[in-house]
Order: sequence, then C-alpha cells, then structure tokens
Amino acid sequence: MRLLTFLVFLLLVLETYSQSTAVPYTLEDRDRMIRLEEKFESQQKQLDDIKSLFYWGFGIMISLSLFTMGYMVWDRRTALRPVQDESRTLSEKYENLIRALKN
Repeated sequence: MRLLTFLVFLLLVLETYSQSTAVPYTLEDRDRMIRLEEKFESQQKQLDDIKSLFYWGFGIMISLSLFTMGYMVWDRRTALRPVQDESRTLSEKYENLIRALKN
C-alpha cells in the first residue's frame, strides 16, 4: 500500500513538474509564426476573391434566367395576339352566318 501511494505521489509530482517547465520561444519560432500568419492571410484573400467571383457568376446567371423568362412571356403574347384576333373575326362571321340563316 505504501508503494502504491508513493508511486501515485511520484506521478503527481512529475506531472506538475513537467507542466510547469517553460518552453523557450526563439526568434526562429517567431519568424515561422509570422510566415504562417502571412500564408493564412493570403489564403483568406484568395477565398474572398473566389467568393466574390461566385456572387458575380450567380448574379449573372439569375439575371439571364429572368431575362429569358420575360422574353418567353413576351413572345407568347405576341404570337397569340394574331391568333386571337383571327379567332374573334371567325366567331363574328359565324354569328353573322347563323343570324342570316335564322332570318
């Protein structure tokens, strides 16, 4: 039991000692950290550029789709107008013919 208590105590002391030792921070480490931050900043700028490119691309695609839909609606209306006019004239002629036959 004493041996177990001693081992646990020894492990706790070694653990606290290993956590309290300071790690030296050299100039080389500082330079490495600066280069790493610069690399992240350049990647972030690239991601921002790609994001703005996607916004422009999607905006153009949506605009073209809306323009195409508008053109389709306009084209259908202009194509149907002569047919509707001709249908009205034929219906009027038919009604005139029916009236003439009844008299």
